[in-house]
Amino acid sequence: MSTNKFAIRIRLLPLILLAAIAFAAQAQTKPAGYPARPVKIIVPFPAGGATDILTRVVGQKLSERIGQQMPIDNRPGAGANIGAEAAAKSPPDGYTLLMGSIASHSIAVSYYKNLNYDVRRDFAPIAMTGAITNVLVVHPALPVRSVKDLIALAKAHPGELNYASSGTGGLIHLTGALFGQMAKINIVHVPYKGTALFLPDLLNGQIAMSLDTLPPHLPFIRIGKLRALAVTTVKRSPVLPDLPTMAEAALPGFESVAIYALLAPTGTPRDIVTYLNRETNAVLQMPDVREKLAAQGIETLGGTAEAVEPIIRNEVAKWARVIKDGGITPE
Repeated sequence: MSTNKFAIRIRLLPLILLAAIAFAAQAQTKPAGYPARPVKIIVPFPAGGATDILTRVVGQKLSERIGQQMPIDNRPGAGANIGAEAAAKSPPDGYTLLMGSIASHSIAVSYYKNLNYDVRRDFAPIAMTGAITNVLVVHPALPVRSVKDLIALAKAHPGELNYASSGTGGLIHLTGALFGQMAKINIVHVPYKGTALFLPDLLNGQIAMSLDTLPPHLPFIRIGKLRALAVTTVKRSPVLPDLPTMAEAALPGFESVAIYALLAPTGTPRDIVTYLNRETNAVLQMPDVREKLAAQGIETLGGTAEAVEPIIRNEVAKWARVIKDGGITPE
């Protein structure tokens, strides 16, 4: 062997070692043989809503990273419980996941007496994926320009104003209930099986208002077909920076945030959960993913699997109080 060839190999040795270490680390964190086929993500709401938008953006990039298709299975109904129950009862093998609405599933714990799953018991959290503010929107024909105007109108016409939700027992339903309790007004809940199904009625004036997630309503707010009065987060939304929060507008302490997490059935192997957590976090850090979701009013989150559990516990306690104080029962 010539001296030059030996010198080249010596110079390359550190790079070869680094590559070998990186490969070994990846091999240790990627489960053997997984994924060997497509990984389905159940979305417990119809296509076109905020959960669906988030899942499709994240799912596409996650599919590229894990090297398998990730088909979206929309299963709406019963306040997100039909899809959640289907996911909870799926084999815990890493091939069926749920894009869970933490608040909706936390509400279900107290709202339904005969629920066939429990978000605290039947799911292994993978990672928080996104947070979406709700927005109070009204039909432009309604003679109100602020939350205070709306409250005054509702007090003058008790039981006459209605609000739509994406399902009985879901976050939008209970956000409306919280609004009614804090504002001391009587408004009528009209449940649908998803945002895409009630939007036509809201746009044509059959429905007066909604406190739904921001993304599906944003295009109509921008062209004046819906009037936004406030967002439900503690801070204003960067997408609509001039719009006040509910707390600023009229109701101090009002907060309702749709937090989403990728979940797997309990019993899913720990190495698969760890692998999906790592890959999900990598996707959520991608600039194009963050920008695309931010444009829709969705804040990307991420973090450890362990960070999801206290969020669930806090949401269960919060919405249990709303249900109890309002004497709310399944419709």
